[in-house]
Amino acid sequence: MFSAPFVSPPTEGKPHVPKWVPPEPTKMEFDWAKLKTLDLSLLNSSDPADVERLVATAKAAMHGEGFMYLENYGISYEQLMRQFDLGQYLHQNISEEDKERLKWNPEAGTFAGFKRRTGWKAEAGKVDGIEQFNFYHDQFQSPDAVPTCIQPFMDEITAFCRYLTDSVNRRLLTVLSKVLELPDDYLWDHIQSKDKPVGQGYFRHALFYPVGEEHRNSSNGLRMNGHTDYGLTTLLFSVPITALQVWGRDEEWHYVKYNPGALVINIGDVLEVVSGGHFKATRHRVFEPPEDQRHEQRLSLVMFQASEGSLRVQPADESPLLQREGYVMEQGVFFEFHKRIKAGLPIPTTKEWRESQVADIPEVTAPRRKIQIVNGKKFTEELYQGVKVLLPL
Repeated sequence: MFSAPFVSPPTEGKPHVPKWVPPEPTKMEFDWAKLKTLDLSLLNSSDPADVERLVATAKAAMHGEGFMYLENYGISYEQLMRQFDLGQYLHQNISEEDKERLKWNPEAGTFAGFKRRTGWKAEAGKVDGIEQFNFYHDQFQSPDAVPTCIQPFMDEITAFCRYLTDSVNRRLLTVLSKVLELPDDYLWDHIQSKDKPVGQGYFRHALFYPVGEEHRNSSNGLRMNGHTDYGLTTLLFSVPITALQVWGRDEEWHYVKYNPGALVINIGDVLEVVSGGHFKATRHRVFEPPEDQRHEQRLSLVMFQASEGSLRVQPADESPLLQREGYVMEQGVFFEFHKRIKAGLPIPTTKEWRESQVADIPEVTAPRRKIQIVNGKKFTEELYQGVKVLLPL
């Protein structure tokens, strides 16, 4: 079941790529986010009890923090480190000409291309110390759409992304379909976009540079504001620099602990709606690292999986789970979508949903435009395609 191990393309005859040396993990202790761990290899177990345990763990994760670790997903640690080598190589070798030629334009509705360390618009803004290259569908169609330095390695990046989409994410969606007590391929067949190798989503190489005291003070330690991901699933490779924080059920922010080789999975807005609120698009943010890591760069690889853009997502009412337990009406994206559905108001397509959020993204450490107090906690309010979104500060 799409579970054969990943096979890396050969590296012979290509330019030398220096090894990425992972930074030392923090020695500080925190009240870490309590994430469940899914062993994806259990999906192919001949023992039904193993599969039942896997599904039960996923269900508990969805009802808990909404984040989880994914292990034994078919990519070896050595193969993963090669992708980090390539990520480092891109950021160290991209030319100034390519930075300008491939400059992104979020106002057009995607993050495709290169982001300089000067904010989240095409034109330079406040320095934020975050550099990215984002690979969308078009970046895989022509060598000219990617930096010259990375062109010799696109077969490796393509194969890696294809495996993440067609194998890892497909098996993950199988587990989540089982949680909803739907046919195994329900979410893959009905929701997932399949324009290979990234569908209508994208793959990101990101590099967070250390920032000085002035930046930390002006941003209150934030590197990226609290948000949910607007897509289907997000596959983030765990890295030693502690910076990702999750908004817990206790309504507090918690760092996510480093888990070597694991994927950190979170659910996007689309799955929250499809699941009738049973899956939570969990709020998360990037915060300054602990003091013993603030001098280090944070290299990050992320795959953002997307749904078919023409969909106007609705709850999967054919789900026996939803029929038996009903909707989960907690504050969140589904809560707001459901209000529009009940009122007979139009639901945005998932393409409209994601492109409006990309085009309207503010400076990621700047104060949000509208603040609400909910149960004594501060939330920001945004409006996308007529749907209100509340996010914790």
